[in-house]
Amino acid sequence: MGERKVLDIPLNRAEGDLEIRVEVEGGVVTDAWSAGTMYRGFENLLVGRGALDGLVVTPRICGICTTTHLTAAVLALDDAACVRVPDDAVRLRNVALATEHVQSDVRQAVLMYMADFAGAAHAGHSLHDEAVRRYAPLKGGVATDTIRETKRVLEIVAIIGGQWPHSSFMVPGGVTHRPEATEILRCRHILHRYREWYERRVLGCSIGRWREIRTAGDLDAWVEENGAQRNGEIGFFMRFCREACLDSIGRGCGRFLSFGGLDLPAATRTKGRRGKLVAAGLAHGGKVHAFDQAKIAEHIASSWFEGYEGGRHPFEGLTRPYASGDEAGRYSWAKAPRYDGHPAETGPLAELLVARDPLFTDLVTERGPSAMVRQLARMARPAILFDAMDQWLDELMRSEGDGFHTSPGAIRDGRGMGLTQAARGALGHWVTIAGGRIQRYQIITPTAWNASPRDSAGVRGPWEEALIGTPVRDPANPVEIGHVIRSFDPCLVCCVHSVKGGRSLGRAVLQV
Repeated sequence: MGERKVLDIPLNRAEGDLEIRVEVEGGVVTDAWSAGTMYRGFENLLVGRGALDGLVVTPRICGICTTTHLTAAVLALDDAACVRVPDDAVRLRNVALATEHVQSDVRQAVLMYMADFAGAAHAGHSLHDEAVRRYAPLKGGVATDTIRETKRVLEIVAIIGGQWPHSSFMVPGGVTHRPEATEILRCRHILHRYREWYERRVLGCSIGRWREIRTAGDLDAWVEENGAQRNGEIGFFMRFCREACLDSIGRGCGRFLSFGGLDLPAATRTKGRRGKLVAAGLAHGGKVHAFDQAKIAEHIASSWFEGYEGGRHPFEGLTRPYASGDEAGRYSWAKAPRYDGHPAETGPLAELLVARDPLFTDLVTERGPSAMVRQLARMARPAILFDAMDQWLDELMRSEGDGFHTSPGAIRDGRGMGLTQAARGALGHWVTIAGGRIQRYQIITPTAWNASPRDSAGVRGPWEEALIGTPVRDPANPVEIGHVIRSFDPCLVCCVHSVKGGRSLGRAVLQV
């Protein structure tokens, strides 16, 4: 048996405060615990407020996926009011939300994930010098280019919603206004410019060519097909990952959940789909099962909350903080969401597997989930969204209009749920309204799914499980841990709604 070590790792470049504890034996992780160390209390802040206050408060949960929280909040109110949303309002909501996705996916890949490639831990990698030139924080050529281009594309949200982040242009029954034709044209110009940059810089080919890749073998051949593809960010990413063996770590729990998102306007027919552009379902064992929100439950056995045993559906959920230290095995402010009694991973990879995307289905079937495949799915997702965004903007230009808002009247009593897909995966808001005021509000974020601690049965959460078997070459700088966790795109500010001043476990610190 090898030497046993316990490493407490305060993970940087994660939105919010995240600490990972791992047991390492023989140079391999044998157990793991994920601790969200920030309590914010947004769910309790909303109790007693007016029925519409969630539209203003919840976008402030996060400065990255702010439009997604607004979307989930307004969908919950649409549901509670049983109101029909006009097609043009659906299009405007969708374009704003998809814009947030396509900028976040590239920004996370370059600024959060591949920044580690430029770190000292990879100094012996054959591509390290090139990684430094590309991704060194605030210096690398691709890093600075990404900041500039992702900032520009967010102008679309500002045009539609008035500002970014924290816009409040979505209201029950639609949106607050419909942009003029010149503003829609401006959005199309910005989107086309960003798409051209994405094709040139990230893919190294057209989106049409990328869509021709249907198997793992096709992908291998595509990387070596020409210099533009080999040296694009995806091509470079794959070559770096394979030499660093990132295609063999981070397997996870093997269950992949999508709530579905981007409602299709009634008049829109995108790829023959009805309902939602992003499919809902659970992928597991090579099969895709229909989604049933009634199967969602939150556990608090390992979380600093009190109030119930086992799991509860969000409509019946409680958020009663109880800071107990390690008492009774509690170690995180994150709750433990479960689907049909099991942990489930969410995010771009889950979306693609639920949609039966041929490439990612083949990659997972033939080679298994991994940190590399999970991150590759995020980098490739914009290629799926651009055409739909362009179609919705074109339809807005040609629309004779059925209005942009249907009044729901005063929302006095009722309950509703707003389920959508955020940049990081499945996001849900559940609201109960009585006498015109919020009686109960529960939120389950993507990182709550992925970063969940152990549940009432003692089962690990998805990225706790993904860490098992990860090799750690240097306990003083366990960069492999960071590669696995960051492949989930952690956002703890969304997940754990103050850490005690001066507290630091700090036995190991990931370096760049």
